[in-house]
Amino acid sequence: MDRTVRDRQQWWRRIMAWLGQHELAVLVMLALAAGGIWAFAILTEEVIEGETHAIDQMVLLAMRNPADSSDPLGPAWLEETVRDFTALGSTGVLIFITLSVAGFLVQRREYRMTWLVLMAVGGGMLLTTLLKQGFDRPRPDLVPHGSFVTAASFPSGHAMVSAATYLTLGALLARTQSRRRLKAYLLLLATLLTLAVGASRVYLGVHWPTDVLAGWVAGAVWAIISWLVARWLQQRGVIQEKAIP
Repeated sequence: MDRTVRDRQQWWRRIMAWLGQHELAVLVMLALAAGGIWAFAILTEEVIEGETHAIDQMVLLAMRNPADSSDPLGPAWLEETVRDFTALGSTGVLIFITLSVAGFLVQRREYRMTWLVLMAVGGGMLLTTLLKQGFDRPRPDLVPHGSFVTAASFPSGHAMVSAATYLTLGALLARTQSRRRLKAYLLLLATLLTLAVGASRVYLGVHWPTDVLAGWVAGAVWAIISWLVARWLQQRGVIQEKAIP
């Protein structure tokens, strides 16, 4: 048999053997993480080159009264509701929720899982701060800001940290349920919270749409990495299996 053919067969057998040793969910998560990193890199390049400025302006102004750009679309109660949603992605609220979950895990004596949750959320917050300082993109100046802001614009901290927090915690809570419908409900709820927080930042005029999109992608990638780390620790017996989805 030709050596090239033998090499190809051995290469294919190694791939199949590796796939057989890993769960489909892990492989899917690895693919999603890789795709998310690639998407974030492409989006970042487009933002730096200014290719997204036109669509950023279009989407931002589409959420404003055409006759008065300082007035968001919809009645006053809608704007107040959006502020409520944006608060769900604030540092204070996310820290409170994370500590609440950590306290629950401590009560169950799952101390290692507690540290994993704290490091996952804390790491997401730290990464967000570093990315903001690195890109230092100015906030939108087309419309008045509907919320107090201080840090740079890219990526959206609310979008990124809420994704990292809610998606990670949603997966942990889903593990406590035996019914698939309830698992799906918890994960869907975590996703909707993440989307609502990010969309509220654009509606309030404090972020460009691409800031929010980048935050969603980066936060989701961070949540996937946290999930993969948890699975790896589970397989090594470092943390209990029942706590990992």
